[in-house]
Amino acid sequence: MRSSKFTFTRLRYQSGDWDTDQRMPSNILNSLIEYTTIPVNTQERVIDLSSNDIFSAPFCYLSGHKLVQFNSQEAANFKHYVQNGGFVFVDDCNHDIDGLFAKSFESQMNLLFGPQALKKIPNNHPIYSSFFKFEKGPPNTSFELNGWGDDLVHEYLKAVTVNGRIGVLYSNKDYGCEWDYDFRNKRFLAEDNTKFGVNIIVYAMNS
Repeated sequence: MRSSKFTFTRLRYQSGDWDTDQRMPSNILNSLIEYTTIPVNTQERVIDLSSNDIFSAPFCYLSGHKLVQFNSQEAANFKHYVQNGGFVFVDDCNHDIDGLFAKSFESQMNLLFGPQALKKIPNNHPIYSSFFKFEKGPPNTSFELNGWGDDLVHEYLKAVTVNGRIGVLYSNKDYGCEWDYDFRNKRFLAEDNTKFGVNIIVYAMNS
């Protein structure tokens, strides 16, 4: 049974480091409460990708810095989940298109969905106007602007699209680390940088 409340569900996978940006979920949940009428569970939920629990979660988050190499059950669950209406937001904590996480995760997507499945999405995609409007596409992160990783600002996100809707949203922009701070410190920002997180979840819940 799916809960009537939104639950931020993080996927635990056996390879690599899945347990990143630990304050980010609370920050995003606070933004959902602040800006929307979506009822939320205030605690993050962590489930194994190999578990059938994934099929009760309409939204999942997967991140890391290291190797992504799904075992057979993880791969089967990921593919079945996405092809049957699930949504996974995947964020590369290396903000580096040539890093280990990026290369290994994209290789997994090629194996599961085909070599052309993970594609750049246009900057006028509905996800950029699902709640707040981002006319230039994905907002930049301070990690990119500081010249970390590959010293590039990524002007796009990628996605695996199933039946006209995003099933896997993939970012090299390191939003997880960008949003990894105590939500009470948000008041010190000139502009709330978690607003795009609200868009992602609203899109996932309504598409």
